[in-house]
Amino acid sequence: MMQKYEIILYWSNEDGVFVAEVLELPGCMAHGDTQEDALANVKDAIQLWIDTAQEFGDLVPQPKGRRLMVA
Repeated sequence: MMQKYEIILYWSNEDGVFVAEVLELPGCMAHGDTQEDALANVKDAIQLWIDTAQEFGDLVPQPKGRRLMVA
């Protein structure tokens, strides 16, 4: 199932990798040597986050479907 969560993708100088972060799913992030790797990895992380939340009966937020405001 394709999830439509906003993914923030950025370069981490500290780690030397691209980081993909899903702010709507607290703690959901992944990294990769390329932007494509980070995006592929975060798609797996999203599914794992959702599966784990459902397993424990936790609420899974619906994707907002619009740009998040980040300060």
